[in-house]
Amino acid sequence: MTTGTTVVLVHGAFTDASSWWPVVLRLLGAGHRVLAPPVFGRSFDGDCLYIRAFVERIDGEVLLVGHGYGAAVITVAGDASNVTGLLFVAGYALERGESVGEMAGAFAAADVDEHLVPAMFRDESGWPGTEVTVAVPSFPAMLAEGLPADEASVLAVSQRPIAVSVLDERAPAAAWHAKPSWGVVSTEDRTVPPDVQLFGYRRAGCREVAAFDAPHLVTQTHAAEIVRFIETILDEIAADG
Repeated sequence: MTTGTTVVLVHGAFTDASSWWPVVLRLLGAGHRVLAPPVFGRSFDGDCLYIRAFVERIDGEVLLVGHGYGAAVITVAGDASNVTGLLFVAGYALERGESVGEMAGAFAAADVDEHLVPAMFRDESGWPGTEVTVAVPSFPAMLAEGLPADEASVLAVSQRPIAVSVLDERAPAAAWHAKPSWGVVSTEDRTVPPDVQLFGYRRAGCREVAAFDAPHLVTQTHAAEIVRFIETILDEIAADG
């Protein structure tokens, strides 16, 4: 079923918008409107403002979908007036005033934490900062277990780093207080622990939570299932009228 709602897919840390390609391929093939913008991982506030502005340029209603760190971004950006629903995928559904680091820190450390590689960078003003990526040899096991080895290796060497400071920035809003939400849990996630995901989804009052035996990159290992879930959500939003 094709609807007039645009599906906007927001990627997470250590990946870029192409991480959504199996989902995008299927949505486009089914005739849906879909866009997958970038996030830059230098400022949480900046990413949230960018995605909100991106969404507000769209003519019509939007289902905002966020993966991993991207789920935290849509928590804030989902306040845009044309957003009619939020789907959190293996990610952080933050509360107002909460940071990604604070939410994650309330639970056992993620396996990926021991495989992060720090590096210095300078921002556009020349100020130094620290960014992290996942060690290339560790990436397949930490994020992409179950993907073909060659595909996982491409993802491992094409990571988008995230600034450490991003993880301490607090969410100025939590759109799930006013917008319906749904969640996807990756039960084998070694990057965002399943307990973190479930806690956030329950707190947000998600209408439905789908669980898949999947790694963090459930967007690639279970693309068909995610697309079916998205289509169910679109039908539910349309029925709500």
